[in-house]
Amino acid sequence: MTTMIETGKLAERLNAICDAQPFVTRFMVRALGSGETIGRGADEETPSASTRKTSIMMAALKAAHEGRLDLDEQITYEKRFAEEVASGMFRYLTPGIVISLRDAITGMMVLSDNVCTKMVFERLTLEEVDSYCKSIGMTGTNHRFLIPPLALSPDHSLKAVTTTTARDQVYLLQTILDAQDAQEAADRLGCSQALCAYALQTLKNQILRYAIPSRLPFGVLVAHKGGTGKRGRMNAGIVYRDGSPFFIIAAFTDDVPQEMPDGTPGYTVALETIGRLSRACWDEFQS
Repeated sequence: MTTMIETGKLAERLNAICDAQPFVTRFMVRALGSGETIGRGADEETPSASTRKTSIMMAALKAAHEGRLDLDEQITYEKRFAEEVASGMFRYLTPGIVISLRDAITGMMVLSDNVCTKMVFERLTLEEVDSYCKSIGMTGTNHRFLIPPLALSPDHSLKAVTTTTARDQVYLLQTILDAQDAQEAADRLGCSQALCAYALQTLKNQILRYAIPSRLPFGVLVAHKGGTGKRGRMNAGIVYRDGSPFFIIAAFTDDVPQEMPDGTPGYTVALETIGRLSRACWDEFQS
């Protein structure tokens, strides 16, 4: 009974944070101690931005597990990889650098480097990644493009980008987490437990500290992947407390204005909103 009361209190707090802004915020949060979940538009299709890369990583690891990809394959950075790319650091580097497919996955995840994303995605197909998501239970996720065009307008349609749901992202992170100890979860992902351990560690290695980690105590570990879209900002991750998984949260802002009434950039408030949601969960789940 106490858990339900606390969860109800938290739901009110989370919804108040969302209601305070003029844009849409969809989220799902799961307390890993009790299993309680709270959602707001958690099954609604929403632009994924780079949160999609977690599923791309897992599809690549499945292909590696099946022997169709070699994580040690050497890939040469070619100038063409930097075309239509607006994230990461590789686009500023001199062509000719050679890295492994494993390192390309790392770059795709920890710096959201889209040169690295191209390297990874060229070894898969769009249909393969989309089918992979559907096969593991991410039925609300639709991979539509390799890299979204830079000229995409802020009012683009959902069908112009890859979309997902907050529920799908929580499910994927939960399954990766479960696979650390359960072979059944690893089998569901089509990977070995060792590859699932690599996936979780890669999420833990995330360098960008906005959104979910931004209002948490310094040093708190968050295994997460964020996203920058034309319609909003998003983030999905596992928050740890005292070395153990504490809660999972996936939050997606949408229809975010370029500028707020007070002149603050809309994306700043979108990221701050996700940070406030995360902090509220941190406070309430341990109260």
